[in-house]
Amino acid sequence: MKSVEPLRHTTREERERYLEEAGYNLFLIAARNILIDLLTDSGTSAMSTEQWAAIMRGDESYAGSESFFRMKRVVDELTGFRHMVPAHQGRAAERILFTVMCRPGNVVPSNTHFDTTRANIEYRGARAVDLPVPEAADTQARRPFKGNMDVAALERLIATDGAANIPLIMLTVTDNSGGGQPVSLANIADVSRVARRHGIPLYLDACRFAENAWLIKEREAGYEDWSPKQIAQKMFSYADGCTFSAKKDAFANIGGFLCTNDDRLAAQETDLLILTEGFPTYGGLAGRDLDAIAVGLEEVLDPDYLRYRIVSTAYLGRHIADRGVPIVEPPGGHAIYIDAGRMLPHIPKQQFPAQALAVELYRHAGIRSVEIGSVMFGDQAQHELLRLAIPRRVYTQSHIDYVVEAILEVNQARERLRGLEIVEEPPFLRHFSARFRPVG
Repeated sequence: MKSVEPLRHTTREERERYLEEAGYNLFLIAARNILIDLLTDSGTSAMSTEQWAAIMRGDESYAGSESFFRMKRVVDELTGFRHMVPAHQGRAAERILFTVMCRPGNVVPSNTHFDTTRANIEYRGARAVDLPVPEAADTQARRPFKGNMDVAALERLIATDGAANIPLIMLTVTDNSGGGQPVSLANIADVSRVARRHGIPLYLDACRFAENAWLIKEREAGYEDWSPKQIAQKMFSYADGCTFSAKKDAFANIGGFLCTNDDRLAAQETDLLILTEGFPTYGGLAGRDLDAIAVGLEEVLDPDYLRYRIVSTAYLGRHIADRGVPIVEPPGGHAIYIDAGRMLPHIPKQQFPAQALAVELYRHAGIRSVEIGSVMFGDQAQHELLRLAIPRRVYTQSHIDYVVEAILEVNQARERLRGLEIVEEPPFLRHFSARFRPVG
């Protein structure tokens, strides 16, 4: 390690006060009052020496920045798409994509839409539809590719709603809302064939493409000898475009991009980019950020890194699951998901068991996590999950061992946990700013 930062210890009494002041919403607690922060793996990674060196090469020219062309060369080689526009993060790319492609009444299917994806679709008056494979409904089933899309259900949706009313199909790799589960190459190919037969563009939400590629290498027959880069390139070859948050599988603290093969759409997206993000060769980012992304996209495909990443995530998952904590099986790439509905059956869905578990884990040990359930998705939530997202290249095994001990201690006292009710919420993405109070 070349740089460290202090972690501030708090007392249980202090944490109780912070919870009350934040309305029992962990998003509203100051980071200085968090000991281990597993809220998200987005933008929280540690950058490498090569990325910091690249930052010093950043070209801050408003137009035609060399940093942009360095990033574009890497993206072009990796994805093979004809057009790439940078954006300040993934949800900005989503907003541009759905503003250009969606109209009121449209339907956008996915394996499972994540929160910002769904919100951007619904903001346009379209309907986001989740089509996970049936085995995804069982959090305990140890199937290798529970992130797959149900292709038969996709065919039925197209037959019912009509291909003309479906502007695009999204595949999230890995499937974040579905427990961080990977999507197989065979499933990507099957979805692609259906999309092309009906003339519907296929887009990948590629935030964690490298982790998905590694899990394909480990779990899908025929790809054992392929490099992660070769698998990733094959994944992108089946699609017509992608959205990407560089805050995940590029180790960057900010940034993203939108790709397409459609010349007409690219022109429209670029016009909107100029209106809301910036000139097409910086897209709301500093040149140094573009350079950091370019380096990160190459580093993330290093087999040694990916092997360690997947094994270290499984280390957390197995150490709590083997002691009776129900997790989404098998462990995925970026996070471990506790099935709070199964762990806390005495807390009804209407009282948000995963949010109650998140609150107790912070109260007990100063660990911040995030609810992926009825708070985030309302009645459309398939499960009540607590996500423990692990920042890349940040925490050591001793930190994770502390997390394991804390979760096991909370699990032992789980019967005394009580639910929450919402007292204040916004109309969109309520989990970011809603306020709660304990029930009873």
